[in-house]
Amino acid sequence: MTALLARQEAFLTAILDEDAALPEGWGARHEAGLEIYRNNYRSALVEALRATYERTERLVGEEPFRQAAAHHCITHPPTSWTLDLAGAGFAETCADLFANDPDVGELAALEWAMGQVFTAADAAPLALDAFAKQSSGFTEEDWAAMRLGFLPGMAVLETGYDLVQLWSALAPDQEPVETVVLDQRQAVIVWREGERPVFVQRAKWEGDALAAMLGGASFGEACAIVVAQLGEDEGAAEAGAMLARWLSDGFVATLVQ
Repeated sequence: MTALLARQEAFLTAILDEDAALPEGWGARHEAGLEIYRNNYRSALVEALRATYERTERLVGEEPFRQAAAHHCITHPPTSWTLDLAGAGFAETCADLFANDPDVGELAALEWAMGQVFTAADAAPLALDAFAKQSSGFTEEDWAAMRLGFLPGMAVLETGYDLVQLWSALAPDQEPVETVVLDQRQAVIVWREGERPVFVQRAKWEGDALAAMLGGASFGEACAIVVAQLGEDEGAAEAGAMLARWLSDGFVATLVQ
Protein backbone atom coordinates (compact mmCIF):
# COMPACT_ATOMS: atom_id res chain seq x y z
CA MET A 1 0.00 0.00 0.00
CA THR A 2 1.38 3.40 -1.00
CA ALA A 3 1.73 6.17 1.59
CA LEU A 4 -0.90 8.24 -0.25
CA LEU A 5 -3.42 5.39 -0.29
CA ALA A 6 -2.82 4.67 3.39
CA ARG A 7 -3.39 8.33 4.22
CA GLN A 8 -6.59 8.42 2.14
CA GLU A 9 -7.94 5.33 3.89
CA ALA A 10 -7.11 6.78 7.31
CA PHE A 11 -8.94 9.99 6.35
CA LEU A 12 -12.01 8.11 5.14
CA THR A 13 -12.04 5.96 8.27
CA ALA A 14 -11.90 9.08 10.44
CA ILE A 15 -14.85 10.58 8.54
CA LEU A 16 -17.00 7.50 9.05
CA ASP A 17 -15.93 6.64 12.60
CA GLU A 18 -15.64 9.33 15.26
CA ASP A 19 -13.64 6.99 17.48
CA ALA A 20 -11.04 6.16 14.83
CA ALA A 21 -7.52 7.47 15.24
CA LEU A 22 -6.63 10.61 13.30
CA PRO A 23 -4.30 10.26 10.34
CA GLU A 24 -0.64 10.35 11.33
CA GLY A 25 0.67 13.84 12.05
CA TRP A 26 -2.76 15.45 12.59
CA GLY A 27 -3.39 17.69 15.56
CA ALA A 28 -6.23 19.64 17.19
CA ARG A 29 -6.57 22.05 14.25
CA HIS A 30 -6.96 19.19 11.79
CA GLU A 31 -9.41 17.44 14.12
CA ALA A 32 -11.63 20.55 14.24
CA GLY A 33 -11.63 20.78 10.46
CA LEU A 34 -12.40 17.09 10.16
CA GLU A 35 -15.43 17.50 12.42
CA ILE A 36 -16.82 20.17 10.08
CA TYR A 37 -16.15 17.96 7.07
CA ARG A 38 -17.71 14.97 8.82
CA ASN A 39 -20.87 16.92 9.63
CA ASN A 40 -21.18 18.20 6.05
CA TYR A 41 -20.63 14.70 4.69
CA ARG A 42 -23.30 13.17 6.90
CA SER A 43 -25.71 16.03 6.26
CA ALA A 44 -25.45 15.41 2.52
CA LEU A 45 -26.19 11.71 3.02
CA VAL A 46 -29.11 12.41 5.34
CA GLU A 47 -30.58 14.83 2.80
CA ALA A 48 -30.21 12.17 0.10
CA LEU A 49 -32.18 9.73 2.28
CA ARG A 50 -34.85 12.35 2.95
CA ALA A 51 -35.32 12.80 -0.81
CA THR A 52 -35.67 9.04 -1.31
CA TYR A 53 -37.84 8.27 1.70
CA GLU A 54 -40.21 11.25 1.86
CA ARG A 55 -43.22 9.27 3.02
CA THR A 56 -41.23 7.31 5.57
CA GLU A 57 -40.10 10.60 7.09
CA ARG A 58 -43.70 11.82 7.28
CA LEU A 59 -44.73 8.57 8.95
CA VAL A 60 -42.12 8.64 11.74
CA GLY A 61 -41.55 12.38 12.08
CA GLU A 62 -38.64 14.62 11.13
CA GLU A 63 -36.39 14.11 14.16
CA PRO A 64 -36.76 10.31 14.49
CA PHE A 65 -36.10 10.05 10.76
CA ARG A 66 -32.99 12.23 11.00
CA GLN A 67 -31.63 10.06 13.78
CA ALA A 68 -32.36 6.86 11.84
CA ALA A 69 -30.78 8.31 8.69
CA ALA A 70 -27.65 9.41 10.57
CA HIS A 71 -27.37 5.97 12.15
CA HIS A 72 -27.67 4.34 8.74
CA CYS A 73 -25.04 6.60 7.20
CA ILE A 74 -22.60 5.77 10.00
CA THR A 75 -23.20 2.03 10.05
CA HIS A 76 -23.69 1.61 6.28
CA PRO A 77 -21.47 4.15 4.53
CA PRO A 78 -22.18 4.34 0.78
CA THR A 79 -20.00 2.29 -1.54
CA SER A 80 -21.10 3.95 -4.79
CA TRP A 81 -20.10 7.26 -6.36
CA THR A 82 -23.73 8.35 -6.68
CA LEU A 83 -25.91 9.62 -3.84
CA ASP A 84 -28.86 7.89 -5.53
CA LEU A 85 -27.71 4.66 -3.89
CA ALA A 86 -27.07 6.12 -0.45
CA GLY A 87 -30.42 4.77 0.68
CA ALA A 88 -29.63 1.15 -0.12
CA GLY A 89 -30.43 -0.98 2.91
CA PHE A 90 -32.25 1.81 4.76
CA ALA A 91 -35.47 -0.21 4.85
CA GLU A 92 -33.64 -2.90 6.82
CA THR A 93 -32.24 -0.22 9.13
CA CYS A 94 -35.78 1.07 9.72
CA ALA A 95 -37.02 -2.46 10.38
CA ASP A 96 -34.39 -2.76 13.12
CA LEU A 97 -34.75 0.70 14.64
CA PHE A 98 -38.56 0.76 14.50
CA ALA A 99 -39.08 -2.89 15.38
CA ASN A 100 -42.26 -2.08 17.30
CA ASP A 101 -43.73 -0.39 14.22
CA PRO A 102 -43.19 -2.81 11.30
CA ASP A 103 -45.10 -0.53 8.93
CA VAL A 104 -42.09 1.81 8.91
CA GLY A 105 -39.70 -0.74 7.44
CA GLU A 106 -42.31 -2.00 4.99
CA LEU A 107 -43.10 1.51 3.75
CA ALA A 108 -39.39 2.26 3.40
CA ALA A 109 -38.93 -0.92 1.35
CA LEU A 110 -41.75 0.20 -0.93
CA GLU A 111 -40.25 3.68 -1.38
CA TRP A 112 -36.88 2.15 -2.28
CA ALA A 113 -38.49 -0.23 -4.81
CA MET A 114 -40.44 2.66 -6.36
CA GLY A 115 -37.25 4.65 -6.77
CA GLN A 116 -35.36 1.73 -8.27
CA VAL A 117 -38.03 0.92 -10.84
CA PHE A 118 -38.14 4.60 -11.86
CA THR A 119 -34.52 4.41 -13.04
CA ALA A 120 -34.79 0.93 -14.58
CA ALA A 121 -34.28 0.37 -18.30
CA ASP A 122 -37.17 1.05 -20.65
CA ALA A 123 -39.18 -1.85 -22.04
CA ALA A 124 -42.56 -2.17 -23.74
CA PRO A 125 -45.18 -4.56 -22.34
CA LEU A 126 -46.09 -7.53 -24.50
CA ALA A 127 -49.51 -6.96 -26.08
CA LEU A 128 -52.23 -9.52 -25.43
CA ASP A 129 -52.65 -10.31 -29.11
CA ALA A 130 -48.90 -10.78 -29.54
CA PHE A 131 -48.80 -13.20 -26.61
CA ALA A 132 -51.79 -15.10 -27.99
CA LYS A 133 -50.09 -15.41 -31.37
CA GLN A 134 -46.78 -16.59 -29.91
CA SER A 135 -48.44 -19.16 -27.64
CA SER A 136 -51.14 -20.35 -30.04
CA GLY A 137 -49.48 -23.70 -30.74
CA PHE A 138 -48.47 -24.49 -27.17
CA THR A 139 -48.93 -27.99 -25.84
CA GLU A 140 -49.54 -28.68 -22.16
CA GLU A 141 -45.80 -29.30 -21.79
CA ASP A 142 -45.02 -25.98 -23.48
CA TRP A 143 -47.26 -24.09 -21.04
CA ALA A 144 -45.60 -25.78 -18.07
CA ALA A 145 -42.10 -24.98 -19.37
CA MET A 146 -42.94 -21.41 -20.39
CA ARG A 147 -40.78 -18.65 -18.95
CA LEU A 148 -41.55 -14.95 -19.13
CA GLY A 149 -39.41 -11.85 -19.33
CA PHE A 150 -40.84 -9.09 -17.14
CA LEU A 151 -40.44 -5.33 -17.16
CA PRO A 152 -37.03 -4.26 -15.79
CA GLY A 153 -36.93 -3.24 -12.16
CA MET A 154 -40.10 -5.04 -11.09
CA ALA A 155 -40.16 -6.01 -7.43
CA VAL A 156 -42.36 -8.10 -5.16
CA LEU A 157 -42.54 -7.22 -1.47
CA GLU A 158 -44.64 -8.45 1.44
CA THR A 159 -46.69 -6.40 3.86
CA GLY A 160 -49.03 -6.77 6.77
CA TYR A 161 -50.55 -3.31 6.17
CA ASP A 162 -52.72 -1.52 3.65
CA LEU A 163 -49.86 0.31 1.93
CA VAL A 164 -52.17 1.68 -0.77
CA GLN A 165 -54.09 3.60 1.87
CA LEU A 166 -50.94 4.57 3.77
CA TRP A 167 -49.16 5.77 0.62
CA SER A 168 -52.05 8.06 -0.29
CA ALA A 169 -52.43 9.34 3.27
CA LEU A 170 -48.74 10.31 3.43
CA ALA A 171 -48.81 12.39 0.27
CA PRO A 172 -48.03 16.11 0.78
CA ASP A 173 -50.84 18.15 2.35
CA GLN A 174 -52.79 15.04 3.40
CA GLU A 175 -54.06 14.52 6.93
CA PRO A 176 -52.42 11.61 8.80
CA VAL A 177 -54.60 8.54 9.30
CA GLU A 178 -54.43 5.35 11.32
CA THR A 179 -52.39 2.60 9.64
CA VAL A 180 -54.67 -0.28 8.61
CA VAL A 181 -53.46 -3.74 9.65
CA LEU A 182 -54.41 -6.56 7.28
CA ASP A 183 -55.95 -9.84 8.38
CA GLN A 184 -53.39 -11.70 6.25
CA ARG A 185 -50.09 -10.68 4.76
CA GLN A 186 -50.25 -9.60 1.13
CA ALA A 187 -47.88 -9.11 -1.77
CA VAL A 188 -46.93 -5.67 -3.05
CA ILE A 189 -46.02 -5.63 -6.75
CA VAL A 190 -44.00 -2.66 -8.01
CA TRP A 191 -43.54 -1.80 -11.67
CA ARG A 192 -43.50 1.18 -14.01
CA GLU A 193 -46.25 2.34 -16.34
CA GLY A 194 -44.52 4.52 -18.89
CA GLU A 195 -42.50 6.94 -16.76
CA ARG A 196 -44.59 6.47 -13.61
CA PRO A 197 -43.70 3.97 -10.84
CA VAL A 198 -46.83 2.26 -9.55
CA PHE A 199 -47.71 -0.58 -7.20
CA VAL A 200 -50.64 -2.82 -6.35
CA GLN A 201 -51.44 -5.18 -3.49
CA ARG A 202 -52.40 -8.73 -4.34
CA ALA A 203 -52.82 -12.04 -2.54
CA LYS A 204 -49.63 -13.48 -1.13
CA TRP A 205 -49.84 -16.58 -3.31
CA GLU A 206 -49.77 -14.40 -6.41
CA GLY A 207 -46.76 -12.50 -5.13
CA ASP A 208 -44.96 -15.77 -4.38
CA ALA A 209 -45.66 -17.06 -7.89
CA LEU A 210 -44.54 -13.80 -9.52
CA ALA A 211 -41.38 -13.61 -7.41
CA ALA A 212 -40.53 -17.16 -8.49
CA MET A 213 -40.95 -16.32 -12.18
CA LEU A 214 -38.98 -13.11 -11.79
CA GLY A 215 -36.22 -15.34 -10.46
CA GLY A 216 -36.38 -17.59 -13.53
CA ALA A 217 -38.97 -20.22 -12.59
CA SER A 218 -41.22 -21.73 -15.23
CA PHE A 219 -44.96 -21.14 -15.37
CA GLY A 220 -45.47 -24.73 -14.27
CA GLU A 221 -43.38 -24.09 -11.16
CA ALA A 222 -45.34 -20.91 -10.47
CA CYS A 223 -48.61 -22.84 -10.80
CA ALA A 224 -47.32 -25.40 -8.31
CA ILE A 225 -46.78 -22.56 -5.80
CA VAL A 226 -50.38 -21.42 -6.29
CA VAL A 227 -51.81 -24.94 -6.03
CA ALA A 228 -49.81 -25.61 -2.86
CA GLN A 229 -51.47 -22.63 -1.17
CA LEU A 230 -55.00 -22.84 -2.62
CA GLY A 231 -55.52 -26.50 -3.43
CA GLU A 232 -55.76 -28.28 -6.76
CA ASP A 233 -59.08 -27.03 -8.15
CA GLU A 234 -58.97 -23.42 -6.99
CA GLY A 235 -55.25 -23.16 -7.66
CA ALA A 236 -55.55 -24.31 -11.27
CA ALA A 237 -58.30 -21.76 -11.98
CA GLU A 238 -56.50 -18.94 -10.22
CA ALA A 239 -53.21 -19.65 -12.03
CA GLY A 240 -54.84 -19.03 -15.41
CA ALA A 241 -56.53 -15.85 -14.20
CA MET A 242 -53.24 -14.73 -12.68
CA LEU A 243 -51.40 -14.99 -16.01
CA ALA A 244 -54.17 -13.07 -17.77
CA ARG A 245 -53.94 -10.39 -15.09
CA TRP A 246 -50.17 -10.03 -15.51
CA LEU A 247 -50.57 -9.59 -19.25
CA SER A 248 -53.41 -7.10 -18.83
CA ASP A 249 -51.46 -5.10 -16.24
CA GLY A 250 -48.47 -4.95 -18.56
CA PHE A 251 -46.02 -6.85 -16.37
CA VAL A 252 -44.77 -9.12 -19.18
CA ALA A 253 -42.23 -7.89 -21.74
CA THR A 254 -41.33 -11.09 -23.57
CA LEU A 255 -42.36 -14.71 -23.89
CA VAL A 256 -39.09 -16.62 -23.48
CA GLN A 257 -40.41 -20.04 -24.45
